[in-house]
Amino acid sequence: MERVTGTLAGHKGSFALQHSGTLDKGAASLSVSVVPDSGTEGMVGLKGTMDIIISPGRHDYVFRYTLP
Repeated sequence: MERVTGTLAGHKGSFALQHSGTLDKGAASLSVSVVPDSGTEGMVGLKGTMDIIISPGRHDYVFRYTLP
């Protein structure tokens, strides 16, 4: 679990992300999603998922979300 605080598309507030990872015969998978009803202030109603793309020497993040 992770608490994120900041501004997203002009909406200030916070929300929680849930990370879930597995390793199956050497194949890793990771799921990161917004915890339902965890948004505060301007992020109430936030829904979304995040991909973490790992390459040598860096991590990139793709956050797909909707706000009411």
